[in-house]
Amino acid sequence: MSHDERYCTAPVHFDAVVVDGHCDTLLDCLRSGRTLRERSSSGHLDLPRMKEGGVDCQFFACYIEGSYKPDRGLKRALQMIDRFHTEIRAAGDMAVFATNYAKIMSAVESGKAAAVLTIEGGECLDTDVSNVRIMKQLGVLAIGLTWNERNMIADGVGEERTGGRLTNFGVEVVQEMNRSGIIVDVSHLSEAGFWDVMEVSQKPIIASHSNAKAVCNHRRNLTDEQLIALAKNGGVTGMNFAKDFVAQEDADLAGVIRHIEHICALIGPDHTGLGSDFDGIGEAPRGLEDVTKMPAITKELERLGYCEENIRKILGGNFLRVIKEVVC
Repeated sequence: MSHDERYCTAPVHFDAVVVDGHCDTLLDCLRSGRTLRERSSSGHLDLPRMKEGGVDCQFFACYIEGSYKPDRGLKRALQMIDRFHTEIRAAGDMAVFATNYAKIMSAVESGKAAAVLTIEGGECLDTDVSNVRIMKQLGVLAIGLTWNERNMIADGVGEERTGGRLTNFGVEVVQEMNRSGIIVDVSHLSEAGFWDVMEVSQKPIIASHSNAKAVCNHRRNLTDEQLIALAKNGGVTGMNFAKDFVAQEDADLAGVIRHIEHICALIGPDHTGLGSDFDGIGEAPRGLEDVTKMPAITKELERLGYCEENIRKILGGNFLRVIKEVVC
């Protein structure tokens, strides 16, 4: 199908600025040897498929694997950041490294993908808050404080039994991220840690790839109380396509839409977006097999009667609002 044909079937989608708040494609490229610039038959995402799917801005996460924890997180983050820059340089005119709202919009207006650099795992900070400022200088736009386990910042969802909150260092990290203009990402963070972040952060936060627990009772999803607090904070949660987070049994496009509908009914359309977790999940939901299927979300929201303004917010406008407010 040509671009013109795709535009005719989903004009709002291809006219909107579509933002995906999380993928693990960098790690997949490192492991498999594939590149972002070339269309691949493996994985979920690359730049040619992003263009076909109408995704304008992609958050590329540098995930700190378990074998690098606890003491080699900074080294691994720097290796991942280097791979990110290598991939974006090799992409030529297909993509631009974007570090703030203005650069994202400039890339979109020039017909290029906006590639955003993020970190998944606060181990990269290596118990030194000055590393927050260094990550800022390297162009990092958001940092996920934890993965599932405990680190020096807080407990992840895999450690919830302890009731662990932010450590003193964790409080310093959130405060410095606010000052430095890096977005705090609470996906994977324990609920006790989440509530601490809500108290400490003076800026909107994101849950880059977390769904609604009321729709699918998984520890990685957010409770209604958390979603309400997220809305009061001005934040955004990005819908994760991992099957276990979408539905307890059969995960498909309709299941992802149910999470969007629940969140919009609970707190309005200003606080949800897309956070696919592509290349970090196993089998994707039916109807969302890879990034080329993203227009299906728009079509389904249109079918359900969502107005164009709210669809644009969900597709990317909400993430863009937080970026514009937090990132300096």
